[in-house]
Amino acid sequence: MPDAAALPGLERIDGLVRSVTTPDFAGMTFHEVMAKSALNNVPGSSGMPFDWTVNPYRGCSHSCVYCFARGTHEYLDLDAGRDFDSQVVVKVNVAEVLSKELRRPSWQHEPVMLGTNTDPYQRAEGRYALMPGIVSALAESGTPFSILTKGTLLRRDLPLITEAAASVHVGLAMSIAIFDDALQHAIEPGTPSAKARLDTVRAATEAGFRVTVFLMPILPHLTDSVAALDHALDLIAAAGASRVVFGALHLRPGAKQWFMTWLEREHPDLVPAYLGLYPGVASYAPKGYRTWLTQRVRPLLRRHRLDGWAEEDGARRAPSPGLAARTAAARVVTTSRGRTAQTAAPMLF
Repeated sequence: MPDAAALPGLERIDGLVRSVTTPDFAGMTFHEVMAKSALNNVPGSSGMPFDWTVNPYRGCSHSCVYCFARGTHEYLDLDAGRDFDSQVVVKVNVAEVLSKELRRPSWQHEPVMLGTNTDPYQRAEGRYALMPGIVSALAESGTPFSILTKGTLLRRDLPLITEAAASVHVGLAMSIAIFDDALQHAIEPGTPSAKARLDTVRAATEAGFRVTVFLMPILPHLTDSVAALDHALDLIAAAGASRVVFGALHLRPGAKQWFMTWLEREHPDLVPAYLGLYPGVASYAPKGYRTWLTQRVRPLLRRHRLDGWAEEDGARRAPSPGLAARTAAARVVTTSRGRTAQTAAPMLF
């Protein structure tokens, strides 16, 4: 049902059509907007090898306490805490706009990344089903793409994504940071369980994809022990993942305040350690900690026969977008349904 009074300052959301609440998504409001554009040009974003992204949603019901994107909600006159989790902007026409943009003569078919800001397979996707149109538009235009998600709803679209991989390069990655159920529920309360995400990795692998798992953020003093990391990599390898990207927690403005509030409530004994690692306005753990973490993880990757690299090394390990689009060597694989799919060494994954 429409709820025009859901927020003060609602007029600040450009292109707003209506705001919707529904019993199926208790505690959430969806703000449906008509997007003017779908492709975002982000050259050199975070040092990663892609220049174009598509974000069908703003805000995310995964409610990850550490989410780096929280601060972006403040641009909408919303807060980076509870509003980010519960006030989700939905670009209801994103697939149509994207299709038009991809038909422009100026479009060079550069790789497009999905899942760089908020998750394209969060709960809202179950209601709005925007991703099938996005995937079809990219494939039909001959545009390679990658998807990073925590959402098991990816499995719904695996047949369509497999079909897309027959004509364009497709990379799939699943983000799984926490393998302790109690901690995962506390810090990522809206996400599927680690087991459900591993099952999705397995399903994508069986469909013929070489799946990357993002083991990040690794949380100092919570998930960085040898035992925790070894357990995580054992499960990731068993699910059939091909490679792992790992990295330490970083806390951007907006996310940092929200995370520290959570830490003070749930693990007050760790507050001094975190203030030491992330003093003042610092967003990243110190280089010494990141080096120590890399030295701890790499032997475990070898033990589990997983290819992998640290987040900060990812841009050096992955090919440039232009090179990937032009020269990635394709191979034909037989999927679990007996169909063939064309895959490649992907742009990012």
